Order: sequence, then C-alpha cells, then structure tokens
Amino acid sequence: METAGLPSKELRLHLVTWNVGTASPPPDVTSLLQLNSLGPTTDMYVIGLQEVNSKITNFLSDLAFDDPWSIFFMTVLSPLGYIKLSSVRMQGLLLLIFAKHVHLPFIRDIHTDYTRTGLFGYWGNKGGVGVRMSLFGHTICFMNCHLPAHIENTEQRLDDFEKILEMQFEGDDIPSPLDHELLFWFGDLNFRIADYGIHFVRESINNKRFSLLWEKDQLNMAKKKEEFLKEFKEGPLQFKPTYKFDLDSEVYDTSEKKRKPAWTDRILWKVKNLSEVASKEDEIPEEENQISVTLNNYVSHMSYGISDHKPVTGTFKLEMKPLVSDPLVVLSPEGEWSAEHDVLLRYSAAPELPSSAWDWIGLFQVSFKHVKDYVTYAWVEDDEISSNGDSKEVYMSASEIPKMGGEYLLCYFSNNLQSIVGISEPFQIQPSQTPIEEDGPEEESSWLQKPGNPKSDDDSENRKGI
Repeated sequence: METAGLPSKELRLHLVTWNVGTASPPPDVTSLLQLNSLGPTTDMYVIGLQEVNSKITNFLSDLAFDDPWSIFFMTVLSPLGYIKLSSVRMQGLLLLIFAKHVHLPFIRDIHTDYTRTGLFGYWGNKGGVGVRMSLFGHTICFMNCHLPAHIENTEQRLDDFEKILEMQFEGDDIPSPLDHELLFWFGDLNFRIADYGIHFVRESINNKRFSLLWEKDQLNMAKKKEEFLKEFKEGPLQFKPTYKFDLDSEVYDTSEKKRKPAWTDRILWKVKNLSEVASKEDEIPEEENQISVTLNNYVSHMSYGISDHKPVTGTFKLEMKPLVSDPLVVLSPEGEWSAEHDVLLRYSAAPELPSSAWDWIGLFQVSFKHVKDYVTYAWVEDDEISSNGDSKEVYMSASEIPKMGGEYLLCYFSNNLQSIVGISEPFQIQPSQTPIEEDGPEEESSWLQKPGNPKSDDDSENRKGI
C-alpha cells in the first residue's frame, strides 16, 4: 500500500497505573481520565491496575467482562466513542486498552500474554500482563507489572522484570516485547527510596524538594547501572511519592509500620533506536519512519483515596508516519434499514486481507463497549448473496434488526488478524411500524435466539475467534 508523501499521524495516548488495593471503583474518574481536558481529544486510553479484587475462579480469566473495573471503565468511555480494544487479566493484574472508533481499522495483530513471578511462579500475585499490536503499521507493546515489595528486594524486582521481558506472544513473527518499536512499562514497580530515613524523606516531600530524593530512588539508580534499563525513559518525578497513604486521605502511613514514602507507581517507555529497527545489515530506515514520543504530562492524582496508593497518569503524543493508510475492508448498509424486511450490506476487501470463513460482520449500537457487544451478526461467507468483482453483498434477517430503530454501525471482524478491520459510518435504522410485543424484551428476537450465536455455542465462539 502506497504511503509515500503521507503526512505524519499524531495520536494522543493517556496511560493510567493504579494499585487499587482490592477496592471497588470510585464514583467518578473525570479527572483521572482528563475527560474535561481542553486539549486535543484522547485517541487511546491504556489502563493498568494492580491488586484488583479477584477470586480463585477468576485466576487466569482474560475476558474480564464480569470484572467490576472493566465494566466501570467501559460504561464511562463507550458513550464517548471508545471501544475496549483488548484486555488481559492475571489474578489481581488487569490491563485495559480503549481506542476511538475511527482508529479501529488501523489497529491490527492484537495479542495478549502474561508472566507469573510471585511465589516461584505458581500463583499470579506478582508478575506482568501485556498487550501488543500494530498501530498504523508500527509495533507497540504495553506491559503492566506488579513487582515484589519491600526495600531490600531491588534485585528480585530487576530479575522479575527481566523474566517478564521474555514474554512470548502467540502468533507468527510476533516480536518479543523489547523488539517492538515502542514499549511502555508501567505498574506498581515497588522501587523504594534507599538510604535516607523516614524523617528526611517526609521533610523533603513537605518542602516539595523532590529532587533531593531522586538520586536515591532505586529505579533511577538501577537505570544507570543495568544495561537492559538504560534506554527506558521516564518523566521527572515532580509529584509526591504515591505510596503509602492512609485510606481516603492525603496523609502518609500513620499505622505502626509507618512505611517510608516511595514512588512505587511508575510509567516508562522505550523507543527502539534506528540501528535496532534495521531489518538487514547496513539497511537503516529513515528517521522520519520512526515513532516519536513526547510526554505532555506525568502526574499523580491525590484526590483518589480508595487504596493506599495514588494513581499516576502519563499523557503522550505519538507521532509516526502511517505505514498503512486505507482500511482492509470498506462497508456500508444498502438502502433503508428497518425490521420490516431483510436488509443488505455491501463490502469490499483489499487484496491483502487474510480472509477466513470465520470472518463476520456485526451490527453494533454506536456506543458499543467491545467487539462482542453486537446486536446481531452475519458470517461473511455463509450469508453472502451476491458478488460483483471486489464488491460483495451480505444479508441480515428482518427478525434480527432492532425494532426500536436508532443509530448503528457495521464492523468487519477478521479472524486471522483478531481485530476489526473495517467500520461503517453511523447510520439510522428506522423504527418498526409493527407494534412491539410487550411480553418479552426486544433483544430476545436478535442474538439471544440466533442459531449458532457465539455467546451460547462453544463451537461458534471458537469459530468467531473472540
């Protein structure tokens, strides 16, 4: 696909890390997600949580739909036009990624994985969870980690992170985390402030002389010494250490333990340098093809008191030359849609789409939360009724179309790429003129009763690949 001469793409990414201490979500996250920001619209939200309350039955659940935090963030962000792109969960570690609808066709090859390190790896109380993807043709990886606690365990934290960096995502030709063009590393990393006593640390914080503590921050010291950390960057720690606080307060630990304050909650990133990106010897790509990362804001949010940690956010501008410029699938509704009759949609696929009999097209409300949040769907091959060159027509039955009408979208899901590769413009479904029966909810006439529906049929779920 020709991309020469295309302007650079700028994306705004807002990343959250928060050890929530098994608490339930707070009543409001407007300031945490900068929802009232007057700046550019956020394109992607990346939310990494630690110590999410989890039962043994959820030990390695990566679907997280029943998780209160996942439901909470989806409820907040879906009305604003964000879909939950991916999630991965390992016990108390949860990583959620949301993106604006308009970007979905250009986010591909999404894979998740996890690494357990706690209690010799037998139990997931510590470790890392990761999501990787191709974003406009550039490889990006996000890693949310919870590393061992206590001031004396610096070496164990470093050893565990090295192990987490060996994470192997399933799939052909998927690079390791360090081989992505851009890697974000964040979480409750648990590094402490060495040497200084609690009185000096607290006095420095009270006087806002944070720089006095930077050189004794264990992560800052490790970055100077450890080769594998040297290329990781971090914004200046110009906010109070985020641990440990009394609950529902801005007061540091008053318990008998009186923990020394520490910057345990961190966000770092690493851009692969030009020589590393070279695919062959002596073949170094042009600098303009690289991702440029600008940190616009790195702050803690002191008003949140549900746990003994304060959340930390980083707002980034990513600038890149798009290596893909057109969606793999273009699709649209044909004619007027209503539940009065069967309806048609038309799509055309680019030659490079790795199509599959398991590809499907879903009908979604415009505020849909995630890829399984469809009203109904059609298999692209089974429900095809005509083909004319590159263009194909697919039908959906009148019985599956919402009788109330409203604003909807069509999305094409690629099984091989595990992502939405085409999305229509929003369109109106006309309300049905037929009276709606009152003895049952309307939804029962759509996916709840659809034969082979993936929510109730394991084989079809596997076929769908979601």
